Amino acid sequence: MEFWRWVFCVLLLIASSLRVGAEQLRRGQRTERISGSAGDVLEDNPVGRLKVFVYELPSKYNKKILQKDPRCLTHMFAAEIFMHRFLLSSPVRTLNPEEADWFYTPVYTTCDLTPNGLPLPFKSPRMMRSAIQLISSNWPYWNRTEGADHFFVVPHDFGACFHYQEEKAIERGILHLLQRATLVQTFGQRNHVCLKEGSITIPPYAPPQKMQSHLIPPDTPRSIFVYFRGLFYDVGNDPEGGYYARGARAAVWENFKDNPLFDISTEHPMTYYEDMQRAVFCLCPLGWAPWSPRLVEGVIFGCIPVIIADDIVLPFADAIPWEEIGVFVAEEDVPNLDTILTSIPPEVILRKQRLLANPSMKQAMLFPQPAQPGDAFHQILNGLARKLPHDRNIYLKPGEKILNWTAGPVGDLKPW
Repeated sequence: MEFWRWVFCVLLLIASSLRVGAEQLRRGQRTERISGSAGDVLEDNPVGRLKVFVYELPSKYNKKILQKDPRCLTHMFAAEIFMHRFLLSSPVRTLNPEEADWFYTPVYTTCDLTPNGLPLPFKSPRMMRSAIQLISSNWPYWNRTEGADHFFVVPHDFGACFHYQEEKAIERGILHLLQRATLVQTFGQRNHVCLKEGSITIPPYAPPQKMQSHLIPPDTPRSIFVYFRGLFYDVGNDPEGGYYARGARAAVWENFKDNPLFDISTEHPMTYYEDMQRAVFCLCPLGWAPWSPRLVEGVIFGCIPVIIADDIVLPFADAIPWEEIGVFVAEEDVPNLDTILTSIPPEVILRKQRLLANPSMKQAMLFPQPAQPGDAFHQILNGLARKLPHDRNIYLKPGEKILNWTAGPVGDLKPW
């Protein structure tokens, strides 16, 4: 009886706070601008601050791969495709490599999909090596710095480590030929071999038009306290359990499957996007990697992201105040998730919701077609612009070599 009284009180508190929030929204207090430098950074315009030269590679590295499997346009790793398309028509593009600040190599390393739509990264190292061999043979710019003024989009689970299982990704490490380049990647975790210093962490791709088509009226009550849809166990790849998501997802299920405050399931309903807009908190636990599209979906739909991934490095962290819009829960504290979330004061919840309602925040998480000011494309360019000017030390002396072209697993050295 005490438990149900506690549940009733919590729901009453939520309903009360959300009625207040809805009234504030109707009065025009819909959003709150991000304070301080973060807000300024989010609204930066990169045009005029950098020039990018796009290598023209044979279509086998990009367009032909996409023609073979158009599903690559909609999966969470599609940022590599849309970044290429964006740069081809961007005002920061230069056709004169001598005036370029950055060089971009368009290689679609995640567009090799299984029948279930999962990318197979096993050919990616050979493909990337082949592309680098091509640009280093046909242009002089790679050889001047061995890639230190080049950037690559590597949006797979563990970036340029090119494996979906963390243990094997760590064993592989970042492809040696990319050690000096700037990596633009979805993977971000502090003190991890697959995240090199200077990388730009980006959001995974989530289809903007699809999400737009599922928007519901903004004053719809948020009647769900905690929402999650996804795997709790990966029996196929982790039959003994405990390895997938480092056990965090399993802990969510075991502790809260019967808790009425938690709407959690493995089923993915047709109303998934609508349900997120009816929820106060959306769980964003790690899976095989610490990130997932739920981060993007939570921001777009105003559902406070509950981030369960120790040491995660979040997208555009210098521009998006994740500590202010989200809730961070340590993996070991998952059994206390109900207590943690019900202890957050209503005024704190309302402020997070106001920040999430900021259009600039939402725009920064998306790769729209066509591009829009302040979107993820522009945030990436902002990140590159802030690295300029390059240190003179990146330029090699005549005859100097730093990278070892024969380093890495033997299989990576085979022709692609």
